[in-house]
Amino acid sequence: MPVDPSATIAPTARVHPDAWVGPQVVVGEYAVIEQDVSIGACTRLEPYVFVKRWTTLGERNQVSACTALGTHPLDKNFQGQRSYLRIGNDNIIREHYTISRGTQPESVTEIGGGNYIMTSGHIAHNCRIGNRCVIASCSLVAGYVEVEDQAFISGGVGVHQYSKIGRLAMVAGNAGVNSDLPPFFMYSGYRVAATGLNLVGLRRAGFTREQIATLKKAYQILFRSRLKLEDALRRIENELEDEHARHLVRFIRSSKRGICRE
Repeated sequence: MPVDPSATIAPTARVHPDAWVGPQVVVGEYAVIEQDVSIGACTRLEPYVFVKRWTTLGERNQVSACTALGTHPLDKNFQGQRSYLRIGNDNIIREHYTISRGTQPESVTEIGGGNYIMTSGHIAHNCRIGNRCVIASCSLVAGYVEVEDQAFISGGVGVHQYSKIGRLAMVAGNAGVNSDLPPFFMYSGYRVAATGLNLVGLRRAGFTREQIATLKKAYQILFRSRLKLEDALRRIENELEDEHARHLVRFIRSSKRGICRE
């Protein structure tokens, strides 16, 4: 049955017969759910939410008023073929937000689980957002951006296409991200620059004193040793036996845009 009997659909909402609406879903007034949409159990859509074709929402998501999910990509190369937006479980997406599906046929925009996405922003086509991230109000995430788990993007940030933001990185408000931001550090400025460890985020994530000290040493080697980048990475590998330091090195070595500096 496309609409589970336990779902609550407002009288003014429009749900396509070919959409699937799971148990205990709540769909608010004037919401629109197109065909080929799947809404997982216990998800709540507030009034005027628009869920477009080929969008999948997992369970226990909360989507606030006037948000549009699965919109056509803001990309001149888009030809209208089938592509997807896939959103995991336990996300909060607040008012007036838009998230696009992929540009190329059968490509995907992916949002993980447990994210808090605040008001009046946009996540563009083919982005990959991890788990337990925060994206604050009025931030704009361009196409093909990757954001690793537990990153924090403050309000008014603009992220250039193809950029990558590492795990537990914190980007200060109104920053302009036009390069890759390695994990565990803080960043700020119109031309974004590293400013130290994300100490608050690391402590909240349960990092020990020893792990934080190791990452502080990695930061000093990377940004303050005056070594060439590859020499700094080799020194981190040789001196710091830590899984998070190894993740930092892997992230930097995989960078295609280059990392920002201090």
